[in-house]
Amino acid sequence: MDIDVLGALAVREQGVSVTPTAPKPRQVLALLALNADQVLPVATVIEELWGTEPPRSARPTLQTYILQLRELIEAALRQGDETSRGAKDVLMTVPGGYLLNTGEGRSDVRDFERIAGAGYRAMDAEDYPQAAKRLNEALALWTGQALADIQAGPHLKPQIKRLEESRLCALDQRIDADLRLGRHRELLAELTVLISRYPTHESLYGQFMVALHRSGRRGEALNAYQQLRTTLVRDLGLEPSAALVKLQRSILVSGPLSAPASGGTGLNGTAADRGLTPTG
Repeated sequence: MDIDVLGALAVREQGVSVTPTAPKPRQVLALLALNADQVLPVATVIEELWGTEPPRSARPTLQTYILQLRELIEAALRQGDETSRGAKDVLMTVPGGYLLNTGEGRSDVRDFERIAGAGYRAMDAEDYPQAAKRLNEALALWTGQALADIQAGPHLKPQIKRLEESRLCALDQRIDADLRLGRHRELLAELTVLISRYPTHESLYGQFMVALHRSGRRGEALNAYQQLRTTLVRDLGLEPSAALVKLQRSILVSGPLSAPASGGTGLNGTAADRGLTPTG
């Protein structure tokens, strides 16, 4: 079974789609897919679908959704000439819940984590060309927001947020690698879009300031700092971090400006806390 969640949900068995069209069964499959090869308790699925006050019919309704998913899986197995296993071997009922058995299939999340991990190791080794390459490969697996077409409940929402945090971390590191390789001018257009989407993300703003300053646009770099500070104070009641203030002062006096530290100007911890949620 092949699973894609870094964008719209797409689940295939034997190359055949088993993704339902109805919203609730799609939501069940999304939760199973994000927890593939692990036992998913029935109570967790019910809470995902109906919250803390499910209807009395929740359990039989869930069983109906599982049956619908198994029918799609069975049809895909037949179409793919798979005779050694049935739908119940793929979407298994186990004590306490269900388990989606992916077999030897691929998962875009696992691929992302593996390739991004190689990029992080290259960053640690100061192999910036390899880091930029691998992190670009990892980010290319994303086709949109994770599970963009799924109505997320209380269990899917934090998992989607975790994936988006992982995406931002990889993006931060890839931009950092590009800055270290002197690609500041090439980054300006991308960073302009990113700070618009994440208007309180300090790490991205720090990288934008560095790219502007190195492109000979010192005034715009300082304006970017003031723009961020205004937004932070107005929306969050916070001042910029000490690291960003230090960067602003370095640009202000036009002193020597070193490449940002690993982690995107050393700001990604604050940025992840303050600026994860995009606008729009």
